[in-house]
Amino acid sequence: MSSSLRSPSSASLTSSLQAKRCNLARASLPNHSLKPRKFSPRMRVSASGSVSSVETKIITELDSVSAFSEIVPDTVVFDDFERFPPTAATVSSSLILGITGLPDTKFKSAIETALADSECCKGADPQARLSCFFDKALVNVGADLAKLVPGRVSTEVDARLAYDTEGIVNKVHSLLKLYADVDVSPDRLLFKIPSTWEGIEASRILEAEGIQTHLTFVYSFPQAAAAAQAGASVIQIFVGRLRDWARTHSGDPAIDAAISRGDDPGLSLVTKAYNYIHKHGYKTKLMATAVRNKQDVFSLLGVDYIVAPLKILQSLKESVADPEEKYSFTRRLSPSSAQTFHFAEDELAGWDRASFAAEVGPAADELLSRGVEGYVAQTRRVEEFLGKIWPPPNV
Repeated sequence: MSSSLRSPSSASLTSSLQAKRCNLARASLPNHSLKPRKFSPRMRVSASGSVSSVETKIITELDSVSAFSEIVPDTVVFDDFERFPPTAATVSSSLILGITGLPDTKFKSAIETALADSECCKGADPQARLSCFFDKALVNVGADLAKLVPGRVSTEVDARLAYDTEGIVNKVHSLLKLYADVDVSPDRLLFKIPSTWEGIEASRILEAEGIQTHLTFVYSFPQAAAAAQAGASVIQIFVGRLRDWARTHSGDPAIDAAISRGDDPGLSLVTKAYNYIHKHGYKTKLMATAVRNKQDVFSLLGVDYIVAPLKILQSLKESVADPEEKYSFTRRLSPSSAQTFHFAEDELAGWDRASFAAEVGPAADELLSRGVEGYVAQTRRVEEFLGKIWPPPNV
């Protein structure tokens, strides 16, 4: 692939990389001229000499960043919906675990209804029955979420199928049928699939059928480019996790190249993926997640979605800027600026299994595998819990 994806060869560059890696946690990011100040109402002096305040709308940092990117709260705590109403939602194994651990929640009945499903209860094989209960629970909670958010609901696909293209496609078809049974339209749905090669191929098949997919655990440019070429509706890059990996590892050509330029590897990948998508006209939307601070948010302005923790959203909401400074927030990513971004010829070629495996890089290999294993473990925990409480009292 391109030189930006190859390991530096000189000893001097290696030494430089080591020094920069040690300082990565402290490295300052580009200055975006973001110096919000507390807003004080302007005063008006009348002809009689009396003073009155002029009512003006208070503009917060959250208002300002929301003008460039859709800000999505990273939360499964339902009481926070009023403070930061989500525009979209994800139903996952971790969410189901969270629901089962709460004493009282509006989604509890969705779990109980799943456990009482007659089709699942007929299953003779215990594991198949638990898998059926889990799918029903995902869909019931997803249907409830679809009533609460105006946007799409992304539904996690069983991560045990992450390396099985046919299995992923069949599972999505099954989930779609369950959603149809509870009157949720396909246009309100995404299906969240790990970005293994098999997952990307499943996305290609499903998108060709008009089914929207959400590829997660993207940690490298080959994953992002292959996902865009497959027509994925959304791809999700974990900014902070790449930064964390880079602090304690070396040997990934793309990450080493970013650090040698003085760039943050996570932000650099989002920039490259965004520019690739927009320069070459792919329909894919880009989601940046695992942001660690407000500066990450400011550095990502213009990306389609930013998933931010509540503490960051609260800080943005509490930071007030003078309305005249609203446009001092600089858009970092835009379709027009993407046109000037240079890609090597081999980066523009179509990806296949062999080139993907050769170029994806050690960081993506490790982090993708870790993510899949985590999802699998959570799914098993959910099924074990459902097995313990089944059958419910009314069955």
